[in-house]
Amino acid sequence: MNNPSTESSGNTPLIEVREVTHAYHNGAGIIPVLRGVSLSVGHEEMAAVMGPSGCGKSTLLSILGLLLIPSQGSYRALGRDLLSLSRSQQAEFRRKFIGFVFQSCNLIENTTVYENLEFPLIYAGVRRSERTPRIRETLARVNLLHRLHHPSNLLSGGEQQRVAVARALVNRPRIILADEPTGQLDREHSQLVMDHFEQLVEEENIAVILVTHDPQVASRCHRVYILEDGVLSVAPKPGTLPPDSSMRCSP
Repeated sequence: MNNPSTESSGNTPLIEVREVTHAYHNGAGIIPVLRGVSLSVGHEEMAAVMGPSGCGKSTLLSILGLLLIPSQGSYRALGRDLLSLSRSQQAEFRRKFIGFVFQSCNLIENTTVYENLEFPLIYAGVRRSERTPRIRETLARVNLLHRLHHPSNLLSGGEQQRVAVARALVNRPRIILADEPTGQLDREHSQLVMDHFEQLVEEENIAVILVTHDPQVASRCHRVYILEDGVLSVAPKPGTLPPDSSMRCSP
């Protein structure tokens, strides 16, 4: 496999992570999760991270989203050293530039689809007159405009996942971090979401990093990383796993 630190996308990197480590502490001692992880994602690029459950993929996304501080290493995005910022500055950067798609959807209870998408716009200070057109446009892209005022708790699992994708996109972020964004979708709507990601990458000059177990989803990305035993490597071909695909997790 290639070393991620030497892999080049041909673009100036929008995201650069170098030698990031992270470990959890429990009663048995220190449990290493990430071991010197490095990756680079350019403008107009989509990258997938694959690997078995429990091997740190979500931890890596949390670090990229500034929700978790690594034990060691560096993280630069949009030309800024993000780990040198204060927590309030990191929160501001996250609000302005990062969109999240969580595996569990995390829709707000007792609200409509419209309200779920309006909340991040309010938080970002978008004027009221701009909110409805932006919400309608975003929902149309994931084929959910007809659910605009539908109670979010009455949606199917797949529809809730598409609302979660739309909510991540409505603020027009520069970086999208997605944890199994198609995990609850059928093949047709999985392709729809990936079509939209590809369109955004090409037209909006953004970067997308997604965690997936689906080789077909990964095959649509510009590069695929494999996380195994806390070490990140680049897959030899997009959408494929190494010949030895057992990929054990760290104990």
